[in-house]
Amino acid sequence: MRSDDDSWEITESVGATALGVAAMRAAETRRDDALFRDPYAERLVRATGNDGWARMLDGDFARRRQELGRPGVGNGGFLVGRTVYFDEYFAAASAAGLRQVVILAAGLDARAYRLEWPSGTVLFELDQPKVLAFKAEALAGVQPAADRHEVAVDLRHDWPQALRDNGFDPTVPTAWLAEGLLRYLPADALDRLFENIEALSAPGSRLATSTGQGLPRLPESERAGRAALLAEVGIQLDVDSLWYAEEGRSDPVEWFAGHGWTVSSTGLAEVLTAHGRPTPADETYRHTLLTAIRG
Repeated sequence: MRSDDDSWEITESVGATALGVAAMRAAETRRDDALFRDPYAERLVRATGNDGWARMLDGDFARRRQELGRPGVGNGGFLVGRTVYFDEYFAAASAAGLRQVVILAAGLDARAYRLEWPSGTVLFELDQPKVLAFKAEALAGVQPAADRHEVAVDLRHDWPQALRDNGFDPTVPTAWLAEGLLRYLPADALDRLFENIEALSAPGSRLATSTGQGLPRLPESERAGRAALLAEVGIQLDVDSLWYAEEGRSDPVEWFAGHGWTVSSTGLAEVLTAHGRPTPADETYRHTLLTAIRG
């Protein structure tokens, strides 16, 4: 269960979700028809030295899922769509001239290394100290494609000051990313996150994020089934137990539109379909992807 000021290693709690996303990126990269390539994803996951995550990379979880006739449980397709959308978001932001980038709750995001960044791009990654330390060790010797700055801070604390202390310039338009983050913050921290982003955003700044606002939690039977399958390969993780689901949580589409930002949104299924990837009829694919631009 979550608690105020909880922290985690990369293989624990919220940290383990970053491993799951990286494992998905590794699986997609191995496909002949991959929608993106992440040459660092497998390296990051194997750096844990954890047998369960090694088995995940080697396909044991996917094979067991197929054997049980449950291909939809834990399907990584929606993460593929999310990754594609945000990769394209950064390409558009760079094309619009933005050269300051902030990735909130960066986890094992490797965009600083795998995307092409225009000369002069300064990129800030914020996350828990232990998570950033793990990534730094795992990618030792790999040069980022942008001027990358690590900001070791909990997003429930005074991260704006930590960001400024590390060279962030609030007078410069910024491309913000909050990928897969919102549901892991309690309602009050979520509101502060939006307020702080706005306070630090010069005109022309933009934000991309995703939200499953209003979607129901998985039925208990499906949660238990997914957790049991993960346990079979040696991974102890119940993702749903890590989320906050209080009533009255701010919706990012409404919040930013209400504060004068221009908001555009789409669904995960639409992103995948546009790239020729079929999607199942699954609640997961009702997640909304959005970009907000400050005029």
